[in-house]
Amino acid sequence: MSARGNGAVLAQLLAQEQARGGDMAVLRAIAEEAGELGATRALTRLGLADEGAAGDVAELRELLKAWRTAKSSAWRASVAWVVRMVWALLLVGLAVKLGFGEWVK
Repeated sequence: MSARGNGAVLAQLLAQEQARGGDMAVLRAIAEEAGELGATRALTRLGLADEGAAGDVAELRELLKAWRTAKSSAWRASVAWVVRMVWALLLVGLAVKLGFGEWVK
């Protein structure tokens, strides 16, 4: 279910409870506390509940960015070398076809 779908369900549940006579402010506070509790539990399970978690995530993002940059650079370098080899082979073939091989002997 999408985040927007979850919000719609929550809004519908809050509206139903308000229609039954529930106080909207209390209901919103309960929903907010439940959301915070769920988020805290999820972060704890992921090992991201401590003070250094934000720095760890930032460091992981930098590492991932560096990996993507290195991978991209490696691909570009590989393609450049292949292109250079093709041009070199083309020039050698052209030289042989035009008889420049005889000049070397």
